[in-house]
Amino acid sequence: MEQQTESKKTFKEKFGKFHDKYYKHLLLLPVIMLLFSFGYIYFFYSNNGDLIYKDISLTGGTSITIYDNLDSSKIKADLSEKLEELNVREIYDIITREKVAFVIETKTNGDETKQILESYLGYKLNDKNSSFEFSGSLLSESFYKQLLTAIIFAFVFMGIVIFLIFRKIIPAAAVIISAFADILMTLVVVDLLGIKISSSGIVAFLMLIGYSVDTDILLTNKVLKSSEGLLNEKIVKAFKTGMTMTLTSIVAVSIALIISNSFSVVLSQIFTVLLIGLFFDIFNTWITNVSLIKWYVRKNEH
Repeated sequence: MEQQTESKKTFKEKFGKFHDKYYKHLLLLPVIMLLFSFGYIYFFYSNNGDLIYKDISLTGGTSITIYDNLDSSKIKADLSEKLEELNVREIYDIITREKVAFVIETKTNGDETKQILESYLGYKLNDKNSSFEFSGSLLSESFYKQLLTAIIFAFVFMGIVIFLIFRKIIPAAAVIISAFADILMTLVVVDLLGIKISSSGIVAFLMLIGYSVDTDILLTNKVLKSSEGLLNEKIVKAFKTGMTMTLTSIVAVSIALIISNSFSVVLSQIFTVLLIGLFFDIFNTWITNVSLIKWYVRKNEH
């Protein structure tokens, strides 16, 4: 037992010395990733005219759920030339795992889509065997702009609250930079994966703001306001608590993603965005933010 305790102390001391020597150098990693992220987003925007791939809930179009057990890949292959920007996905029963329906999304208007599908399926679509949703492009675009505005306002007010909590520019800025990096890097991965973001996906980015700042606030508060222990000891204590919080969230979100993946595209997209963001939160809290805070504290000690 004593030997185990000694080995832990030795590891902490070695890691502390390593971090004291290289914490400024470690900031090169987030700087490189941020530069890449800005570059990719600029390239993406130049080619697509937007920051994300949008689904029909944000561009306008028709969504039809048909309660039938058909092959979605065959439907997509057969109708891709007749329906504009066609996307087909399957819905499964959460308990039996049996296919219960498939969803067709297209930018083609509702009446034309219905006629094409009825001709292809060989039967009439009604309230008993299907459900229709149609959103106009102007309404969807307006909704998209409102969601983006909500994210900007949420981020600005989050920044104001952080400044009020710590009342010091550099520590508050470190928290805000880390939170911004989480969102930006998550956005890059979402675009790289080719995910078409819906309104629920935008809401997930809004939720990510809250997930991104909790461990950063924990770290900054522990380092600046706690009088117990040396700087590295404070960081280690914050790391243990923060990683427990984040890993618990990752496990919970991962399970929810697996369960929701087969029956709810809305929940699936929310959990996907949050899961990506949580992994970046680990990186930006315990490399970006911790290095900036340590730099700030060491500078003010002299």
